[in-house]
Amino acid sequence: MTNDFSLSWEGDESSIVYLSEEITRALLELNKPIFAIEKDGRTGLSAAGGIRTGAGGRRLLAFAPPLTPDLLGDETFRQTYGTRYAYYSGAMAGGIASADLVIAMGRAGFLASFGAGGLAPARVEEAILKVRQALPDGPYAFNLLNSPNEPALEARAVDLYLKYNVPVVEASAYVALTAPLVLYRLSGLGRGANGETVIGHRVIAKLSRLEMAQKFLEPAPAEFVTQLLKQGRITPQQAELARQVPMADDITVEADSGGHTDNRPLVCMMPAFLALRDEMQEKYRYAQPVRIGAAGGIATPAAALAAFSLGAAYIATGSINQGCVEAATSEHVRNLLAQAGMPDVAMAPASDMFEMGVRVQVLKRGTMFPMRAQKLYELYTRYNAWEEIPAAERERMEKTVFKREFNAIWEDTVKFFMERDPRQVERGNANPKDKMALVFRWYLGLSSRWANSGEKGREMDYQIWCGPAMGAFNDWVRGTYLESPANRRVADIAKHILRGCAYLTRLRMLEAQGATFPPEVKRYIPEKVAE
Repeated sequence: MTNDFSLSWEGDESSIVYLSEEITRALLELNKPIFAIEKDGRTGLSAAGGIRTGAGGRRLLAFAPPLTPDLLGDETFRQTYGTRYAYYSGAMAGGIASADLVIAMGRAGFLASFGAGGLAPARVEEAILKVRQALPDGPYAFNLLNSPNEPALEARAVDLYLKYNVPVVEASAYVALTAPLVLYRLSGLGRGANGETVIGHRVIAKLSRLEMAQKFLEPAPAEFVTQLLKQGRITPQQAELARQVPMADDITVEADSGGHTDNRPLVCMMPAFLALRDEMQEKYRYAQPVRIGAAGGIATPAAALAAFSLGAAYIATGSINQGCVEAATSEHVRNLLAQAGMPDVAMAPASDMFEMGVRVQVLKRGTMFPMRAQKLYELYTRYNAWEEIPAAERERMEKTVFKREFNAIWEDTVKFFMERDPRQVERGNANPKDKMALVFRWYLGLSSRWANSGEKGREMDYQIWCGPAMGAFNDWVRGTYLESPANRRVADIAKHILRGCAYLTRLRMLEAQGATFPPEVKRYIPEKVAE
């Protein structure tokens, strides 16, 4: 006598569907289990019925459990930040990731990071007040951009975040830990009623290098802790608790993306970051292990599926959000982004770390900014002063790029930095090469503002941060209601990416068990299930 461990399906046979559109609808009933059944030599799907062992029902080919978008990713991410989804929209500097964008995402159950990088403290403060009023209980985050050339700007941002008790910062572009960042992290530490360590200031670090990831996976450096304690900026208890928590709650692995990027592939980076996290967790035994999320290139359900399959606790998006109506950029930019293909991007010198040779990824379609910015960097590295550049070249740059005389730009630069960071003016007056760099940074800095405001006559100088994800998104939504920039709303897109990811995940589960489907079923099309 043998035991029969075969599985069969039993239920109302009228619920079995065979046509592609019917199969798609059945798979999209994400809150129900889905069964692949063989009947009369054909494969059908049903979202009804159940499984039984042994003979008696229809042959069961494959099964997938319910999977709604709010179940994707790490549950502790959702609990920590009070979100419905393990997904956040990353900061885009200059306020492109606007207060309106943060609020729209927060109201829909997503975390979003305000793009505070490069903004004056007054602008950041205005955004904090607006977001706090709309989302008094969150979720929201504010960006903290590493500013090696303007450390005072970073320090003032932290002062604001402490003043208004901003609960989460997204730390971006860090090449080393800084005292202001450590201050933010440690000043939120305390003890709970049961003696446990309470973390009041959360840090999400967006990184692309393992050496920096290790610093965020470790407790705060002792020298910073001692310095802040002596200054009276943290308490003795916070200094003690600093040894028990890492510098970050979450690390977002930033693959090939818009803005600051090392153009690295996610499939190589994620395993390495996860392995390092596990090594550091084994060493420090934190109460809550640091979560590792994924960003860069995520603009479609398939990309989200790939990230979660690699072990991402959550996903973050960037380039695609800039093309949404809530982003603080111009209609001209949104239209350019909606036409972009995956190859339509290039690397260009970064305004905030120009002298260090740091580069950002930008859109090259419809603008000459990447070429003009690269020319400025070549001149900076070749000459020690503006006056050393051949006269013909200087005249050409003033007429075609700056559209102003060098000395007039320097006067404006002095006025700008006397309010923002007077040490920059001192540096420029003392060293002709530094003076040249500051004027070149005038162009690099304003080029993104021209793009955001839609400055007429400067279209060829627009700096538009963008990664290849933008082109992938455009390919995905072509022919749907999301093809039009006017229909692109940040929370709507986020929901479609996660819904499509859940759909594809269930499809892959069924395929892994041997079920086969026609090609038209293997693509999630947002307009078919527009909410």
